Amino acid sequence: MPRPARQQPIANSPQLASAWKRSFRTKLLAWYANHARDLPWRNNRDPYRVWLSEVMLQQTTVAAVKPYYERFTAAFPTVEALANADEADVLRLWEGLGYYRRARGLHAAAKQIVAEHNSQVPRDVPTLLTLPGIGRYTAGAIVSIAFDQRAPILEANTIRVFTRLTAYRGEPVKSAGQKFLWGVAEEVLPERDIARFNQALMELGSLVCTPTAPKCSTCPVNKLCEARRAGAVDELAATTKKLKFESVQEAAVIVRKGNKILVRQCGPTERWSGLWDFPRFECDSAKQIAVKLTAQTGVTAELGEVLTSFKYGVTRFRISLDCYTATHKSGRLAGPHLVWRTVEEIAALPLSVTGRRIVKLLEKKVERE
Repeated sequence: MPRPARQQPIANSPQLASAWKRSFRTKLLAWYANHARDLPWRNNRDPYRVWLSEVMLQQTTVAAVKPYYERFTAAFPTVEALANADEADVLRLWEGLGYYRRARGLHAAAKQIVAEHNSQVPRDVPTLLTLPGIGRYTAGAIVSIAFDQRAPILEANTIRVFTRLTAYRGEPVKSAGQKFLWGVAEEVLPERDIARFNQALMELGSLVCTPTAPKCSTCPVNKLCEARRAGAVDELAATTKKLKFESVQEAAVIVRKGNKILVRQCGPTERWSGLWDFPRFECDSAKQIAVKLTAQTGVTAELGEVLTSFKYGVTRFRISLDCYTATHKSGRLAGPHLVWRTVEEIAALPLSVTGRRIVKLLEKKVERE
């Protein structure tokens, strides 16, 4: 297949030049003035809150983020409060939002901001990029939205908007496509009112220029869109990477010792690093469980009934989980990351979503006993 012809940002095209950019900015900002959603993070341009909202919104919907944002800012209203918090408290408030490395990155970056920047969120992209968990997009969002400085942004919504506006024929998710689209993002920036402009771009992608069934007929910049003019909106390459899903069979074991249950804290390289969970491992048959349980925890147990079974997804994995009850027989715990706790004590820990689901079943069982 021949490689697509090299494209230059549409705003640099001789026939469009400054007139195209001026028209685009004017139409976009006029639309945003009438259609901007009332979102809690838009009521305060405190750079800490802008940063927090942008991190929470990564790979997560606005509807899902709203209650988490409000709870998180109530518990940690400033960067100092976040820096001084225990990681367990941070993870507990993040529980259920997923992609927990975001929470750990926020916490680590807050500590660095307090220690190295006098508790002030940096105002420039290069310095922000030195902080844990902050990449080019997040740095640009903080600088432009909180400080109204000229910084381009490129995330899922704006990738889609720019790909269609320019009818980009390459693959937007590959390096050449990313380089081209970052160029477009920088080229269309106005000289002022950057905060509203960048937010308007994301809002357009979220509400109008949607992945499927885009509302082209009511789009405020449809007359400036090359893909619509060429009838190519549905022909362009996907603007997100398609995941190949992998099926996995897992077992979780609820090991009882008197009125206490064994739980373990997930290690730094594990899926739910820092969170607590029940002993869990990939397992194709019940015969493997006893051996794998001892290898993971150091204890032996008599396997009981299946408490529950359910399916869940994590990134590219589609997991079937069987949760077994078990009674402790012998052995010592294999490390400080393993502890015996009552159901009530486990409920207070930061848990994986599936771990929380199991705890709720255990709480109901305790109430019935």
